[in-house]
Amino acid sequence: MSDPSLRAQTIALWREHNPALNTSPMEIVAQIKRISALLEVAVEPVYAEAVLTAAEVELLVPLRYADEAVTAIRLAELLGMSRAGVSKTLANLERRGMISRTTNPADRRSALIALSDAGMSAVDDVFPRELEAHTRLLAGLGKGRNKVLAALAHLAATLESQLTPSEGR
Repeated sequence: MSDPSLRAQTIALWREHNPALNTSPMEIVAQIKRISALLEVAVEPVYAEAVLTAAEVELLVPLRYADEAVTAIRLAELLGMSRAGVSKTLANLERRGMISRTTNPADRRSALIALSDAGMSAVDDVFPRELEAHTRLLAGLGKGRNKVLAALAHLAATLESQLTPSEGR
């Protein structure tokens, strides 16, 4: 729903038909979804022929220059992603030789994840192009960039403070 008039009309109709219902979250959530969709559209050309998906790159970027291997649980926590989703993506990356897993000596029930040479090469190819796409997309913010960043940080902190550690992850 990227058409602002359609979004406003939808909110107005819900308010009209359900006056007791608080529809105010719709405005913020709709903007977040719109921004997310625009970010995805901006990087589509980057991933059209890439050997990695955007979700895979999101997992691999923190590993690229990490001083030590990390566990899947730590990676999920760092990225605010579900453990199941991270585990599934890592299994796929391991099958394709992009990462390696070794038993964690501190906790033999978990594995340490490290980027393989193939994974490093793939990240080094794709991630800079993703950053270029984002740079072009965000260039119009100009001097307002810091205000937007502060507002987004405030939004993220507010949302995090409302969730218990197990919710949304």
